[in-house]
Formats: sequence, structure tokens, C-alpha cells
Amino acid sequence: MPGMQAFPASHPSPVLDARALSKLHWRCRRGLLENDLFIEQFFLRHEGELTVFHAEGMGALMDLADNDLLDLLLRRKEPSGALDLPAVHTVLGMLRDSGAIPAHGV
Repeated sequence: MPGMQAFPASHPSPVLDARALSKLHWRCRRGLLENDLFIEQFFLRHEGELTVFHAEGMGALMDLADNDLLDLLLRRKEPSGALDLPAVHTVLGMLRDSGAIPAHGV
């Protein structure tokens, strides 16, 4: 699947249960509409396959200010420093791919 990186078999990550998924949804609420549009499409496309690994990457991205997150989503910047993690790169790729074409074909 585009944007998804395999993660090492020696570090399997369980799929998120309903409670963890609900918490992740809540954690991803943003104040900037553009970010919300990427995030909404991300959940529409990937909700059933999200793992703890993905939640960790998403959590790190959600710690950013809205404008910094948007810069990453629009490829104005790439993750660096503390954000230069496999989980962040994986989720960012998924977010970017999800925001490219609406899931409903609109």
C-alpha cells in the first residue's frame, strides 16, 4: 500500500482496539481546517488497519503546532530531529497519500 512502510517483524505492533482508536481520533482534532481534511481522509482510508506503531507516529505529529503540521503535510518540510522516526515517516506518508485524492472520489 502506498505510503506504508513495513516495520520490522521483530517488533510487531498490534492493531488498535476500539478504545485506542477512539482516543486517537480525539487526539487528532485540530484547529486548522486543512489539517483536519488530511486527517479525516486518513481515518476514512486506514482506520481498520491502524496499529500501535501508527498511533505513536500520529501522536508525535499531533504534538506539532497546526502550521508546522501543515508544512509537513504539504511537503514544504520533512521530519527532522526528534520527529525523524520510522513511525512518523510512515504515518506522514499515509496522511499525504490520503489527502491527495478524496476517498469518496469527489
